[in-house]
Amino acid sequence: MTPAQARARFRAGVSAPTSGWAAGYTQTNLIAVRRDWAYDVLMFCQRNEQPCPVLDVSEPGDPSTKLAAGADLRSDLPRYRIWENGELRAEVTDATPYWSDDLVAFSIGCSFTFETALAAEGIPLRHVEQGRNVAMYTTTRKCRPAGRLHGPMVVSMRYIPAGRVDDAIRITAEMPAVHGAPVHVGDPGALGISDLGKPDFGEPARPEPGDVPVFWACGVTPQAALMASKPPFAITHAPGHMLITDRRDDEYRVGRQ
Repeated sequence: MTPAQARARFRAGVSAPTSGWAAGYTQTNLIAVRRDWAYDVLMFCQRNEQPCPVLDVSEPGDPSTKLAAGADLRSDLPRYRIWENGELRAEVTDATPYWSDDLVAFSIGCSFTFETALAAEGIPLRHVEQGRNVAMYTTTRKCRPAGRLHGPMVVSMRYIPAGRVDDAIRITAEMPAVHGAPVHVGDPGALGISDLGKPDFGEPARPEPGDVPVFWACGVTPQAALMASKPPFAITHAPGHMLITDRRDDEYRVGRQ
């Protein structure tokens, strides 16, 4: 289906992880904060570009985005999280009742974007094969703080056949606007992850023989920062439930535009 058709389904109440939807089109994470916190978020993203690559920023109160004609950031994602003082207060399929005129929305690049490129070169995606949301983990790597915002890096993990790891690194390195190359390959303990079967967000996937865990910086990192920094209010996407934009993935692949 087209991105507009996918957004219409989500606006009508369909809620599902968006990995594999509208293949070839860029997906984005969302964080919307009150105007007095927007500079902190912008500076945090600038200082931590790999987990938080900003693709668009809205005017205060404006629920539109240059990334998708006619899209409404309040209703066109399949699921949202509502935060108060760093605590998750609700998960909803329509954030319109929570939106206010002082909210500034940040659209942040998503690793689902580079999955199309991986699949096009024959690299299997176990979570897609198994119908699961991608596994995400909070690490012990600290992001650079910015103003009042601080917190750990979150990573997404994909099992990659050992013989294709170099290809996965090469492909994703060409897409720095959507997290770029992996931040780690192999031993999860090096990131402070004790059990790959118990992700902090998403769902665990089953590896096939010869698979290696590969970790990419993740756009859920701002949610970890919300929990650590406790701003009064924020709206985010639910992990794995993204905005599907009208931009083609290749627009964000260096040398392939």
